[in-house]
Amino acid sequence: MKNKLHSIITRQEYTRSYDIRYVSEIQHLGLGKFRVLKDTDSYILRNKINSQFKTWDDQWERQETKRIKGLKRAKNKAVANEETLEAQKTLEDLDNILFHTLEIDDTIDWSTLKDKSKFQELNPRKYIDSELNNIPPPTKEKDAIKPEEPNPNMFKPELSLIDKIISSKKRKKTEAAEKAYKEALDKWKSECKQVDIQNQKKDEKLQRETQWYNAEVEAINSKYDKLEEKWKKCEKEFYIEQKEANIKVEKLKQIYLNKDEDAVLHYCEMVLNNSIYPEYFPKDFELEYNSENGIIVIEYILPTLNDMPTLKEVKYIATKDELKECHISESQKRKIYDEVIYKIALRTTHELFEADVVNALNSVVFNGWVNSINKATGKPVNNCIVSLKADKEEFEDIDLSQIDPKACFKNLKGIGSSKLNALVAIQPIIQIEKSDNRFTDSYDVATNVEGENLASIPWEDFEHLIRELFQKEFSGNGGEVKVTQASRDGGVDAVAFDPDPIRGGKIVIQAKRYTNTVGVSAVRDLYGTVLNEGATKGILVTTSDYGPDAYTFAQNKPLTLMNGANLLYLLEKHGHKSRIDIKEAKKILKENNNE
Repeated sequence: MKNKLHSIITRQEYTRSYDIRYVSEIQHLGLGKFRVLKDTDSYILRNKINSQFKTWDDQWERQETKRIKGLKRAKNKAVANEETLEAQKTLEDLDNILFHTLEIDDTIDWSTLKDKSKFQELNPRKYIDSELNNIPPPTKEKDAIKPEEPNPNMFKPELSLIDKIISSKKRKKTEAAEKAYKEALDKWKSECKQVDIQNQKKDEKLQRETQWYNAEVEAINSKYDKLEEKWKKCEKEFYIEQKEANIKVEKLKQIYLNKDEDAVLHYCEMVLNNSIYPEYFPKDFELEYNSENGIIVIEYILPTLNDMPTLKEVKYIATKDELKECHISESQKRKIYDEVIYKIALRTTHELFEADVVNALNSVVFNGWVNSINKATGKPVNNCIVSLKADKEEFEDIDLSQIDPKACFKNLKGIGSSKLNALVAIQPIIQIEKSDNRFTDSYDVATNVEGENLASIPWEDFEHLIRELFQKEFSGNGGEVKVTQASRDGGVDAVAFDPDPIRGGKIVIQAKRYTNTVGVSAVRDLYGTVLNEGATKGILVTTSDYGPDAYTFAQNKPLTLMNGANLLYLLEKHGHKSRIDIKEAKKILKENNNE
């Protein structure tokens, strides 16, 4: 049965590799919520849609229940106690967001993804008897009974002695008796004939009714034969589709066990979709997985400060016969918010590592984003307020049941302001390369690379672009960037001079126009250059990405690793837009024998 609160608009689009991708725009009309879901597999997309609608329907049901309850509730002490317990439970659940996941095995149970349901539609032939009973079968009226045939003995004359002596009297009586018998016999025959006519009419009526009845029964049987045939076809199709869907699940399981990149991505998405959060959390995210370095990046939409529950108690004021709500203070609300954000980052990381049974993940990068309103401009903004990169071995050595979330986050070198509730924007450690950041209509500067794939442009152009980009980055503070060396492998060495007395100094910049993962050796080389040059910091820029060893080596050192996504981010910050397509670049450079 179609849910009137659900709206689904589905279309198809092509990916960069020209594969078909199914796109569904879904909306819950009751909640006013909207989301766009995508997948290259229509069955998996349907599961995503069903999962999202179930979440929304549960929210809608609770909201409606609460609304109806609010209309009907009596303002008395019992209600106050009940709402106080509910408020305390809400705050307690918020406090236990991290502990909740520690009690759960986040590994996907593949068997639960398989459809084991039975075909629910009943065989329509089940209802044939009720319809046949509406047509009572014809019944023959009772035949009229023929009268009893006259008994000739009843008509024998009674002869007296005189009648026997006088023959004329005997004859007269005998003839009268015979006449009476004949008349009775004729009347009997006439009556029998009328009875036969009556019974014949009843037989004819029964025959007509029987023919009509048989025709109706045949029509009903024919109708139900067709309905049953259609039902059997639907049942067969149901089990065929079910079997195919279960085969897809099994195939997905097998390719996941083989660490297929897309399968790992789907698996991680299922893990996070299974994670239960309070209904007022957005629970929306995007994932990107790099099989070469085993790094998965999560762009996670976080709740806002206004989403946090504040009710702690409901008091019943007997003198006024009314309920009074008591809320936590603003400072408590902000403290809870900060703790929740740290817990979400650690919980998400834990869930992915715990569920990673094939060791496909070396590192998890969590970027937490908040949609809010800029109080200075009144316009909506989307800021990344926390960013964390955690390596599996280090993270799994942590006892999350004993830690302080903020201290643990900072110990893992997570980035975020001291007060997360201030929603101060930070630059993510590693960011998903979103397709809409890769294309542009125009450039303000550096028009020679407008719309170009940065991973395949000539190394001279790349050298000019990097110098120009960092010149803009440092010039606002009086800094200067000078190119010192370039090489035909697409790299460029430059030195930036930042006059800031606290964070400034000499900064070594190296660029790698690479189409392959940058290994730890390049990072070691940069660190050696920083030490040899007496620089305060080193920056390594690449069009590709880094291996987990490279990120690990850079931790706790004055080094910044910028991958392709970070480069595009910085370009856009200074009014430029471009794109990076590694597959395309490899093909072009191979054709040009330039790699």
